[in-house]
Amino acid sequence: MRLIAFVNEQGRPALGACVGEELADLGAAGLPDTLDGLLRLGPAGLAAVPAALQKAPRRPLAGLTYLPPLLQPAKALAIGLNYQDHAAESRFELPKHPVVFPRYPSSWVAHGQPLVRPKASVQFDYEAELVAVIGRGGRHIPREQALAHVAGYSMFNDGSIRDHQLRTPQWLLGKNFDATGAFGPVFVTADELPPGAAGLQIQCRLNGQTLQNANTRDMIFDVASLVAACSEAMTLQPGDMLITGTPAGVGMARTPPVWMKAGDVCEVEVEGIGVLRNPVVDEG
Repeated sequence: MRLIAFVNEQGRPALGACVGEELADLGAAGLPDTLDGLLRLGPAGLAAVPAALQKAPRRPLAGLTYLPPLLQPAKALAIGLNYQDHAAESRFELPKHPVVFPRYPSSWVAHGQPLVRPKASVQFDYEAELVAVIGRGGRHIPREQALAHVAGYSMFNDGSIRDHQLRTPQWLLGKNFDATGAFGPVFVTADELPPGAAGLQIQCRLNGQTLQNANTRDMIFDVASLVAACSEAMTLQPGDMLITGTPAGVGMARTPPVWMKAGDVCEVEVEGIGVLRNPVVDEG
């Protein structure tokens, strides 16, 4: 099942399920109009979608104004240095434990919306990432049970302002400039993908040139390990996001460095999920 958050004809958030080249409006069929709300219903929420499709009004996929799949997640936890080749190119030692930092909703935009290079820096980098979305909450989740807590997957461009990120050992500021990341366009339920979304090709393209090309099986800490590690510290809730890290090929590590600039188009693609595409503009 593939779900998309979008703006309806009344200018309000809506949630649709893909049916061929059409989108069935789940809110108009009596279900919550956001993925956040649907996941808060527990397993019964996603289970109710097939029946809702029978009465949900439909609209073409073409011409959608997309929203991020989740509008207000309680937690968006990003993982740093989670591919061995990226840790090496960044000149960090391989982590023995997941490197976790928060990413806030104000720092990302939806599919098709512009990424904004801030006035403060030209060092605007791209990072293709897989997102795991929690469907069933919990604390102290064992690794062997962790994937049962994952409702599905999406994609993220963890746009980074590198000089601000690396000014201090704490990365939060450089990872949270307004509108520097992107999230979406689709949420794919876990049953549509291999367990843990392992073995999927992941790419980033800038103006059509492939700059990152790897496989999710190469993550140092897989999705199950990340769920277990994060839940050791905090209670995970339905709708929480784990942004699982990027492979090698980032702009900072290239000679000369490759920074995103106004007029560029950046694409993140994960096999079986789709393409997240965003133009780049300068901050006004």
